Amino acid sequence: MGILDRLLSFIFGNNKQKFNEVHLDQEVVDEIIQISKKTAPLEFVALLAGKIRNEVLHIDGLIFLPGETSNEGAVMKIFMLPPMSGAVGSVHSHPGFSAHPSGADLIFFSKNGFFHLIIAQPYTLESMVAYNTFGEITDFKVV
Repeated sequence: MGILDRLLSFIFGNNKQKFNEVHLDQEVVDEIIQISKKTAPLEFVALLAGKIRNEVLHIDGLIFLPGETSNEGAVMKIFMLPPMSGAVGSVHSHPGFSAHPSGADLIFFSKNGFFHLIIAQPYTLESMVAYNTFGEITDFKVV
């Protein structure tokens, strides 16, 4: 974590949300892959549910909110997220072969959680890329 990251974390009060590893449940990965394949060529979007314990962010579920999807994007009604929902980030699919975040994705990442996934065709674990709040590629482990 760089100086800017630490400063911003302190300013926004999320410096207590420190983690060094991300663990993603196999069941969550399987569900993301299955939903992405079923909704293609439309995008799918959900929030990631999890908790930070012992500096490990453990993602153990998906949170679905009302929204709209198309082959050009997906919009979630984030204002409908209940407080204390356990949302720690997001996941969405891209209908093409690129899991690179768009400008809109980067803005969303910066405002909604710590960890984000984009899955692209062919919708496999290998085509899933993780990003942090700043849109930088980050690692995760499937458990």
